Amino acid sequence: MGAWVEFRLLGSVAVVAAQGRELAVGSVKRRSLLTMLLLNPGVPVGVGRLTEAMWDEEPPRHARTVIQNHVSALRALLAAHGAADGGVELVTDGGAYLLRVPDSAVDAGRFEHLVRSARSARDAGESVAALREALGLWRGPALAGTSPSLPLRCAAQALEELRLAAVEELACAYGRLGDHGAAAGVLGTEAALNPLRESLVAALMTALGRAGRRSEALEWFHRTRRALAEQLGIGPGAELAKVHEALLRSDAPPAPAVEAPPSPAPWPFPRRPRGFSGRREELAALDRATASPGAIAVVAGGAGVGKTTLAVYWAHRRQADFPDGRLFVDLCGHSPLPERSTPAVLRELLLALGLPAEQMPHSPEAMAARYRELTAGRRMLIVLDNARTSEQVRPLLPDGEGCVTVVTSRDRLGGLVASDAARPVPLAELSAPQSVTLLADTLGRELVSAEPEAAARLAALCDGLPLALRLAAARVATCPTRGLAALADELADEQGRLGLLDVEDASVAAALALTVQHLSEPARRMFHRLGTHTGATLDSRTAAALAGCALPQAAGALGRLATAHLVVEIGRDAYTLHDLVRLYARSLPLRPGEDDAEALPRLLDHLVNTLLAACAAAEPGSEPCCVPPPGARRPVEVRPFPDRAGALAWYAAERDTLRGAVEAAVAAGLHDRAWRLVLLQWPLIVWQVRDGWVPLLEHGLAAAEADLDPGAQSRARALLGWVLLEEDRPEEALAHLEQAPGLAALADDRTAQAVALANLAVALARYGRGARYGGRARVHGLLTEALALAEQADRADLVALARQHLADQCLAAGDPEEAAHHAARGLALADPPFPVTRRVVLQTLYGRALAATGHPEEAALHLDAALRSARAHQYGDGEAAAHAALRALPAPALPATTAGASAAEPRTGPAGAERAGAGPAGAGRR
Repeated sequence: MGAWVEFRLLGSVAVVAAQGRELAVGSVKRRSLLTMLLLNPGVPVGVGRLTEAMWDEEPPRHARTVIQNHVSALRALLAAHGAADGGVELVTDGGAYLLRVPDSAVDAGRFEHLVRSARSARDAGESVAALREALGLWRGPALAGTSPSLPLRCAAQALEELRLAAVEELACAYGRLGDHGAAAGVLGTEAALNPLRESLVAALMTALGRAGRRSEALEWFHRTRRALAEQLGIGPGAELAKVHEALLRSDAPPAPAVEAPPSPAPWPFPRRPRGFSGRREELAALDRATASPGAIAVVAGGAGVGKTTLAVYWAHRRQADFPDGRLFVDLCGHSPLPERSTPAVLRELLLALGLPAEQMPHSPEAMAARYRELTAGRRMLIVLDNARTSEQVRPLLPDGEGCVTVVTSRDRLGGLVASDAARPVPLAELSAPQSVTLLADTLGRELVSAEPEAAARLAALCDGLPLALRLAAARVATCPTRGLAALADELADEQGRLGLLDVEDASVAAALALTVQHLSEPARRMFHRLGTHTGATLDSRTAAALAGCALPQAAGALGRLATAHLVVEIGRDAYTLHDLVRLYARSLPLRPGEDDAEALPRLLDHLVNTLLAACAAAEPGSEPCCVPPPGARRPVEVRPFPDRAGALAWYAAERDTLRGAVEAAVAAGLHDRAWRLVLLQWPLIVWQVRDGWVPLLEHGLAAAEADLDPGAQSRARALLGWVLLEEDRPEEALAHLEQAPGLAALADDRTAQAVALANLAVALARYGRGARYGGRARVHGLLTEALALAEQADRADLVALARQHLADQCLAAGDPEEAAHHAARGLALADPPFPVTRRVVLQTLYGRALAATGHPEEAALHLDAALRSARAHQYGDGEAAAHAALRALPAPALPATTAGASAAEPRTGPAGAERAGAGPAGAGRR
C-alpha cells in the first residue's frame, strides 16, 4: 500500500496499522475531526469547518481548545505508528489543519481509483473484477461512528451515491457478459434498500426479464409504483414505465413450478409498538444487515434501551417482504421466567410452520433438521427475542436464502457473528433530541412544549433509556398535578431516582437486575464496586483501584460488563458508565464476607497519583505542589502521559470525575485527599482560568482548613485569589491573596510563600496601586522577596517566574535597564524542560526592554524568536504580545523575514491561556 497506516471511511471510521491491527482513535469528536481532514486530503481545513463537522449541536465555548487537543492526540497516534514514513503528515497551516496522505492509504481513494479503472477497462470481465474489488472495500454505511453533523451527513450521502452508481455499473458489466442472474442478484439487495430509486429498479427489472424471471420483474414494478404513490404521491417515471411496457410485450416463459411446503399455521406476532419514535439510523442499519440472502442480524444493547421494540417495529414495517409469514419467540435469556429450552422452542416453531403434532420428531437434532427443511424454500422472518448466548440461538437458525433472522440480546453474541456471519446492529441510548421527542410522542407535544427546559432535564436524568423515559412519562400522565419540572426536581436526587422509575410491573432496577444475575462472580463484584466511582468514564487502572485487584483481572471484568452492555466501550481501554446504571450498582447489597469500605479511599489515592503524573507532564521541570497523604495506597498502575497536550486533555475530560471525587472525599471526612484533588488540577485551572473554578477551589480551601494544613491553605488561597482576579473580582481576590504568604510562612514552606507573594504582587500591580496597598514600591518589594525565597529554596523555575514579573513591573515603572537585567537572568533559566510559554514571555519582555534602552536591532532578533516559538507551539497570547512589540519597533530594525511575519494578524490562543508578562504562579506554578 505504501503507507504505514490505512484509513477507512467506507464503514466505521478507523485507522489500521500495517499489521492489520485497528488503532484506538478515540472519541466520536476525534473521529469526526479525522474524517473531515481525510475528506479534504492535502487541503487546509479551518477551525470553523471542523467545528461544524464535530458538533451537530451548539459547540462548547472552548471548541478551539478541544480541537487543538484532538489534533495533538491524532499527531501522537500517527507518530507512534510511523505514519510519517508512509507519507502521512498532520500539519498546522495558519488557522487551519492539513492532512497529507497518499490516495492509496484511504479506502475511499482506492474505491474511486478502482471505479475509474473499471470504466476504462478493455472488456466487461475486467470491469466486473475492478468493480467487485471496489465494492468489497465497503464495510457498512460510510463515515459510521462520527458526529451526525450536516457536513458529515452530506459527505456520507455523496459516498453512498458513488457506491450505488458503482453497483449499477457492475450490473451493467454482468449484463454485457450475459450473466443476467448475477446482475439481478447485485441489484436486488440495493433495490430493497432504496425502493424509490427508479433507475435502480428499472435496471433490476431489465436484468430479471433477461434472466427469464418476468413475474418477479413485474412484481418489482407494482411494488415500486405503490411506494411512489404512498410516499411521494407520484407515478412511475418514463424509464420505469418503458421497461414495464417492454416486459408486458415479452414472450419470456414463466418460472417453473416449485412444490410448496406445508402451509404455516396462524401464529401470534406482537402488535406494532405504540409511541415509537426516532431510531431512523438504527432502522436503516437493520435494513442493511438483513439485505443479503439468509441474513442474520443481532440487535444488541443494554437493559431498557428498546431492542425488542425496534425489532418488532421493523418487522411490521417490512411485513410485505415476508409473504410466508413472521415468527416471534421469546427465549427468556434475561427474564424473570425460566430460560426456554431448545427442544421447547423448536417444537413451537415447527407447529407454527404447519407441522402436525403427530409428525413431530422426537430428538432435538431431528427437530432442528426438520425445522431447517421446512424453512429452506420459504421467505420468512424469524425474530428470536431476548437471547442470552450464541449457543442458545444456533439450533434455531432457519435454512435457505429466503429467510431472515433477527436476534435481540443484551450480549453482543460475538460467537454468532464469528461462526454464522451474523451482522451486529448495536442499539445505544437515545440522543437528547430523540429523548425529548419520545416524551412528546408519549405525553403530547403541547405538554412538552409548555416546559421545554424541564423536558430536556428529564431526558438527561433518564440517560436516554426508552424504558426510563416511558416510566417517567407514566409518572406524569398518572398524576395530572405533577408537571415535568416537578418530576425532574425529584429525579435530580440520586437517592430516590431509581425508586421513581418504578411503575407497577416495570422498573429500570428490575431490568438491570436481570442482566446482573447472569454475570460471572468477578464481573459482578466489579460492577458493584463501580457504584463508588465518581464519574462517567473510567479505564482498567481506575477499575483495578476500585476493586482492589490486579490490572488483567480488572480489564477482563470490564470487558465482560461491556459485552453485557452494563458499561459502554468508547475507545481502547476507555469505558463510560451511565448514571442510572451506576446508581443501581451502588444500590446492590453486599454479600456475606464482602466489604467495600476501602473502595473510595483506593479510588481517591489512585486519582491523586494520576494527577501527580499529569502535573509532571503538563508542567515539565516543576516540582509537585504536594505529595500523597500519609498512608496513601499505591495504585496498581498510573496512567502515562506522553506530553503536555495529552495531560491537559485528560484533565479536561476527567473534570467532572475529579469534582465528584472531591465531594465524595469531603463527605467521607477524607479532607487530606480532598484538597490535594483540587490543588493538583492547577495546570488546567491556570490554562482555562475563566472557566468557573471558584466553587471547586472554595471546596479545596475548606478541606485544607479542616485538615489544619496551613501550607495547603496558602496554596489554595493563592490559586483561588488568582482565579477571582481573572474573573474581575479584585476585592475578593486580594482578601485571599493577602492571607496566603502568612499561612505559607506558618508552614515554613518557602516555595508556597514565594508563589503567594508573586501572585499578590501581580494582583496589586493590576488593581491595587492606591496608598491603601502601598503602590509600586510594595509590588517591587513583594516580588524581590519572592525572588529571594525562590533562590533560597533552590527553585530555578520559581526564580525565572519571579524575574519575569520583576521585568514586567520594571518596564511599567519606566526602568528598562533593570527590566532587561531580570529578563536576561530569567531567560538563562528558562530552557527545557520548563514550558515553552515561559521562555516566550521572558524573551518578549527582554526584547521590549532592549528596545527601550536603545538597542532596536537586538530587540528585533529576540522578539522575532519569541514570535516564531509561540507560533510553533500554538501559544496565541504569546504570539500576540511578541507581534505587538515587533510592530512598535522602528521599521529599519526589523529583519526582512520578521517584517513579513509580523504583518499578519495574531491568532487567538486557547481560552484562559497565560498572558504575556502577567502569568500566575498558581498552586504550584513554577
